[in-house]
Amino acid sequence: MIFVKILLITTSSGDTFYCSNCFRDNLYAQALRNAGQNVVIMPLYLPLTDKSFRADTPLFFPATSYYVAQKFFKKRKIPRLFENILNLPPLLRLASSFSGVTSTKGMEQMTLSMIKGDDNNFAKQAEKIIHWIENHDRPDVIHLSTSMLTGIAKAIKNRINIPVICSLQDEEVWLDNLESRYAREAWESIGQNSKYIDRFITSSEFYKTFVFNKIPVIKEIDVIYPGVNIEKYKSSDYPKEPTIGFYYRANYENGLDILAQSYVELKKKNIIPGLKLKIGGGHTRENKDFVRRIQTILRLYANDVIWSAHYSLNEHTTFYKNISLICAPLRFNEAFGLYLCEAFAAGRPAVVPDAGSFSEIVGNAGLLYAPNNSEQLTEALRRTLTNPVIYEKYKENALQLSHERYNALIVAKKLLKSYSLV
Repeated sequence: MIFVKILLITTSSGDTFYCSNCFRDNLYAQALRNAGQNVVIMPLYLPLTDKSFRADTPLFFPATSYYVAQKFFKKRKIPRLFENILNLPPLLRLASSFSGVTSTKGMEQMTLSMIKGDDNNFAKQAEKIIHWIENHDRPDVIHLSTSMLTGIAKAIKNRINIPVICSLQDEEVWLDNLESRYAREAWESIGQNSKYIDRFITSSEFYKTFVFNKIPVIKEIDVIYPGVNIEKYKSSDYPKEPTIGFYYRANYENGLDILAQSYVELKKKNIIPGLKLKIGGGHTRENKDFVRRIQTILRLYANDVIWSAHYSLNEHTTFYKNISLICAPLRFNEAFGLYLCEAFAAGRPAVVPDAGSFSEIVGNAGLLYAPNNSEQLTEALRRTLTNPVIYEKYKENALQLSHERYNALIVAKKLLKSYSLV
């Protein structure tokens, strides 16, 4: 089915680090466009700056002015001149450098505003989106990148009868860190707003079950595994020296310190001769102290550690060609690790904790370990990288999964099927 226009409303992190939801939206857009669809990308909060994922509309709900309006102008309008100054490109770029904060303190009202959509500041910004839609070619379907934007669905549905699809992925990472009363209100409000959503989709059976338990009012969710253009990741050349790869934001939640400790242990005992570690995915100002701690842990073997200096979307297709396997010792239960489908497309197995969606996503394309500590990870890495027979088996399974499941062609077909059902 050909849709005249698909409007993808996506939250931008500022393109400074590997954001799973941002990259997933990028992959959706690419897959749909390659399938002949007309996709219009509408960014919220921060500009999309990477040339491979450019916005097709103005920026809406700009993070700078919307935050200030929610914080200091709750009962009166923010002065237009002040708003325009806050939305100047230099201030938006500055905000991008602080994006990705994990602390929810001070963000409660802004979070609830986007979900509930019942305050004046929200109404002003939502009206701008509706005005843009009404004055351009009407989309056949609108796809929201997260349920934390369901206030926008409510605003649109009250004015325009357009089908709205909503992605569900890792909302609890943010919402469950809110103070309990705010978290409870947020989840309840998403449930109330579900009547404005024509269809929900998520990225794993694991997260589908999680959402059913968290928001019982939602009764139906389509599971669509993300996928990449496998041709771009193909690589028959593997590094001459065994190389562990970590490609995610460098922070505590993603467990880079656990991997660093395991790597040091493997190097000290020379268990895997010539072993190297490649780290990519970027970080924010909030993570600078953590990154310095990782560098201290790795200092004795700094010559064998390769750091990607700057994160970019273009780096995705080359990173995996220079590693032997992917490792992500996450401390939370992730809905889906996109780095896994990228690694599998390159024929690189995974070593990850037995938690969250990992057992479902990895299958026989790598080794799962538990509990998630450096000792268990060290043993899992040793078993994978010292046994060529096991490694080859994982590699073959990774390539098979990539072709049969985490393939952009399959993703496009499944997205279009969900769209056609509304």
